[in-house]
Amino acid sequence: MEKIVVLTAPKTINIGEYATEVPGPGEVLIRTTFSGISAGTLMTLYRGNTPFARKAFDASTRLFGPVDGETALYPIPGCDSYEETGIVEAIGDGVSRVAVGNRIYGDWGHRTTHLMTEADAADAILPEGIDPIAGIFAQIGSIALNGVLDADIHIGETVAIFGQGVPGQIAVQLAHASGARVIAVDLDDTRLAVSKRSGADVILNPLRDDVAGTIRGLTENRGADVVIEFSGSAKGLHEAIRSAVYNGRVICSGFIPGDGRDLNLGEEFHHNRIQLVCSQIRRLAPTLQNRWTKHRLERTILALQASGAIDLVSLVTHRFPIMNAQEAYALLDSGAPGCLQVVLVADGKA
Repeated sequence: MEKIVVLTAPKTINIGEYATEVPGPGEVLIRTTFSGISAGTLMTLYRGNTPFARKAFDASTRLFGPVDGETALYPIPGCDSYEETGIVEAIGDGVSRVAVGNRIYGDWGHRTTHLMTEADAADAILPEGIDPIAGIFAQIGSIALNGVLDADIHIGETVAIFGQGVPGQIAVQLAHASGARVIAVDLDDTRLAVSKRSGADVILNPLRDDVAGTIRGLTENRGADVVIEFSGSAKGLHEAIRSAVYNGRVICSGFIPGDGRDLNLGEEFHHNRIQLVCSQIRRLAPTLQNRWTKHRLERTILALQASGAIDLVSLVTHRFPIMNAQEAYALLDSGAPGCLQVVLVADGKA
């Protein structure tokens, strides 16, 4: 029997079982090796503070609204994870573009096996020579890259990146490679030390630094040319807005739960004419859609890792057997200093 991690209720994880699958014609069976835990979206599901826990999203109107009776959000098989990598264990009849032993990345949740179509698997083969664990960063790396593309960074500009979790760390590396002066902001000094090693020119901790004031002091009182917000905090977004240049752009890439009571739009947002842009991985900016796709974002992130232009693997700080998923989620939920990418190891041979 195979194993699957099931989020049965907020902060409650069980390990379920399912029968081993057999690939049919045109299918491949993936044996999971690594499954990453997102500290943003997945943790809102784990904590129960996602809007989906109390409201329904109407895909036709694209509006949230009340639900009748109890929410059907839980249980969540696989925890809705989107950071997986595995190895092709078996192929079905007629499969020619994928071979047993190929390394595949994707988003199939915390489970020990997964069936994919040949076409999907062929599009998700990891580049040769890349560390297999790097495959878990295809989606989260795409989120960071999408934010950087939305920011439209130019050489010589000052970019402030709020939130130095995994996507913020990747964005620091990408912004540095773009030729910008990078300011990293976070509440965790251990994370900020990683940011400094990754290319941040300045690191700021709001617990002791006047972030907006310092950024203006570094820019002749202009403010950062562009700000990217990954903290997932309304308070962080408010400070990001305060840190931006007049008529500047703030990219909101973090998933911010709650009512946003720390966000005061009558202050700097209004008086400094700030452009607030939502960067969401399901869509790209209209100006990019003729040449960028989600698949290209993923392949670009993995190619940058393969070439050594960025370092994703060093962001993995903790590994747990898949059977210890409850412990892994609890650690990430605790905000332990220095905790970045937590990974479930689904295959002991990986």
